[in-house]
Formats: sequence, C-alpha cells, structure tokens
Amino acid sequence: MLKIKTPFSDKIEIKNISFAYENTLVLKDISLTIPKGKKIAIVGASGSGKSTLVQLIMRFFEVTSGSIFIDENALTAIRQQDLRAQIALVAQQSVLFNDSVAHNISFGEDDRQRIAAAAKLSYADEFICKLPQQYETNIGDNGIKLSGGEQQRLAIARAIYKDAPILILDEATSHLDSNSEKLVQEALQNLMKDKTAIIIAHRLSTVQFVDEIVVLKDGQIIEQGTHQQLMLQNGAYKKLVDLQQL
Repeated sequence: MLKIKTPFSDKIEIKNISFAYENTLVLKDISLTIPKGKKIAIVGASGSGKSTLVQLIMRFFEVTSGSIFIDENALTAIRQQDLRAQIALVAQQSVLFNDSVAHNISFGEDDRQRIAAAAKLSYADEFICKLPQQYETNIGDNGIKLSGGEQQRLAIARAIYKDAPILILDEATSHLDSNSEKLVQEALQNLMKDKTAIIIAHRLSTVQFVDEIVVLKDGQIIEQGTHQQLMLQNGAYKKLVDLQQL
C-alpha cells in the first residue's frame, strides 16, 4: 500500500468509472479530469449521482469498474489515512462534537493562533466572541447550541484549519436562510483560495464562478463547460437555471 509522501501536485483523474449500489447502476462510465487549482461544480437533479461521485473520490465506496487517480496513483494503492489527509470535506450536515468550539475546529490540537485565524476567515469569530466562554464554550451534541449558519461556519473553519489541498463541498449552503447563506458563501470563497475544489450545489447561482460545470443526469455526464458556454447551448443546464429563477 502506497504512502503519499508529497502533497497533491497535478490532477485528479476519473477514468471510465461505474458504480452500482446493490443491483442499481448509479454512475455509468464517468470520465473527468480535474487539474490542480481548478474549481469544478457538479450539478443535476436529485438522484443524478452527484454525491455518489464525490463519495467515490473520498473512497467511502469502491468503484464497480474503472479507476480514480490522484496524480499518478490509483486510489486503491493509497492508504486511506493518507488519501483523506489530502481532502477537506464540508457537507450539508456538519458533524460536530460535544466539545469546545476550539476543539471542534482543530480536532483537539491546541494551536490557538491557527484556530483564531481559521475562525476569522470563516466569519465564525463573529458569533464565537459572543459565546459565554468564547472558544472554550461547549456547543453540545452535534452543535445543538448553534444555529445552522453558525454550524456551517464552524465546519468551514475546521476545513481552513486542516489546510488540505483538495476541497469537497457537498451542498454546503442548501439548508441555510438567505442571511446565513451570504456569510457562508463569503467564508467558502476564503476557503477555496489556492485549493482544488469539487462543489456539489443545488442552488446554481452559487457555482457560476467556477472553471467548469459538469451536468449529471441518470448517472451520466450530459454537459460540460463554463456557465456562459452552457447557457449558450440552451440544454439541460439552462433549463435548470431558468427553473430556479422562476
């Protein structure tokens, strides 16, 4: 089993992968190259295979056929702990611990300068400084003492603290009200600087800035391009955008 000695340096390459869950084919012959530093959005209707694709990149599941590579290394040849050290995940439902704010950001490390810097970039310091014990405040089981927007900003602070070269955002703003979403979007922009980002988004207004948008339908890529290119194609992506604007 290969141990990665150097950080991610070139590209993520997905080659002809398919994935079946039990007897249902969820992804069908997907190929995609994501160069280092690029921001890619994956969009499509519910059930199109968006979350499954990123779960395969993180190796939560094994592909049924095909291969995924980071640089020149197949995922199956990389130790899971080394693979996941290269990736920071911000999901739509943050996993938070019944512990202090500081420990939730740093997973127990005590580098207060880095913790505070991550909180500032994620706009989490705004609410942390109002808590009874600030960074020492216990946030309860799964962050129950915080609002949804505060939980997401704390999850983003954690990803900033981790400073992994690959970032996966899985519907990170889908459950937020408009005020919280604006702050979280600004925090995500800070998080994505100099990172390779894979963004799953339901709200298409949040992904128009990316380098490439990949449209999935029924487990297959049906369109690829920038926002402007896909709007001109007048295809599935434009229909999704028009539907949301209604």
